[in-house]
Amino acid sequence: MTSTSIDTARYGSLLARLVPAVIETEDENERLLSEVEALNAKGNRISPEEEELLKLMVLLIEDYESRKYKLRAADPNEVLRELMRVRGTRQADLVCVFGSKGITSEVVRGKRGISKAHARALSEFFHVPSGIFL
Repeated sequence: MTSTSIDTARYGSLLARLVPAVIETEDENERLLSEVEALNAKGNRISPEEEELLKLMVLLIEDYESRKYKLRAADPNEVLRELMRVRGTRQADLVCVFGSKGITSEVVRGKRGISKAHARALSEFFHVPSGIFL
């Protein structure tokens, strides 16, 4: 931010009205999201001061959401079960991939891991990258 491109008094007034700070609650996050939407709705009619405030609010929102909504790595067996659920695949449909009902059952229940060979076969069966099963 350069002091020549924005009116510091107007920017200060915007800051005083919105009081942007590190977001700690979902209500605060929703409040700033609403403000971002309102500024985005202005399109190219946004002032330089509003643009600076918008950048600040987006950073605060991204920080909060990265802390709040951390994604954990999915277990390969969980990935398999989710693919089965979404695609309506039954355990019996995978016997051709694993070679036996027993191995299929153990893998689907999470009692047995997915081998590299099975990952490749599942990749072909579901048309997805094999790395998601490793």
